[in-house]
Amino acid sequence: MQNYAEDELFTMVGRDEKIIWSGKPNFKCFILEAIFNPMLIFATVWGLFDFMFIAQIFTDANTGKQNAGFMAIPIIAFFAIHLMPVWIYLFGVIFAWLKYKHTFFIVTDDGIYCSGGTFKRDFEHKPFTQLSNLHIHRGIFDQWLGVGDVELSSNLNLYNNRRSADKGITIYDIPDYQQVYTIIKQLQTDIYSDTMYPNDLRPKENHGYQTQYNPLDDVKNKIEENINRYIK
Repeated sequence: MQNYAEDELFTMVGRDEKIIWSGKPNFKCFILEAIFNPMLIFATVWGLFDFMFIAQIFTDANTGKQNAGFMAIPIIAFFAIHLMPVWIYLFGVIFAWLKYKHTFFIVTDDGIYCSGGTFKRDFEHKPFTQLSNLHIHRGIFDQWLGVGDVELSSNLNLYNNRRSADKGITIYDIPDYQQVYTIIKQLQTDIYSDTMYPNDLRPKENHGYQTQYNPLDDVKNKIEENINRYIK
């Protein structure tokens, strides 16, 4: 079955870019995280609270209390709106499969592409020059199913002096998270090295990195220079 979200994301990759890795989240982990999210507790408590009142209204109507039946319909309509957090949670769970279908990730030698969305499709590209602070996150379901999240934060907030100027990007619930972490780490190192020291200007030997400096040798050289000056 053709996945148009994946096809559209591949068309966003530049001609000069090399695709290093591509993949989707683990389906089981994706669905479990959609069900057991922080909204579950809030929606459950909210729903139980409202349904207690609704049950009481029906009980009063059945026992023939005055005005109970007359007020039942508008009160139920009110609670149908008041239960909006519950409907939002259920909506997210029911249509999680559709969001999963639209979720895809691509890592190139330039940056990261991702697609998502439920009824609408979102496509995003983050170059490595805008990303930093790479790390791995593994929740309960991630550890259970042997998957993990590779998270990168954006460094634009540092340049703009704003705390949340731009969001980073997360490649989540993937089985080969360690491999993706290693790939992105190496790409970030290479790109940073090329930015700070372009290939055309890079010497064949680097005398300043991982060299052993002996202060006694420096003192000895200075003494010899002074002796040579005195002799001359």
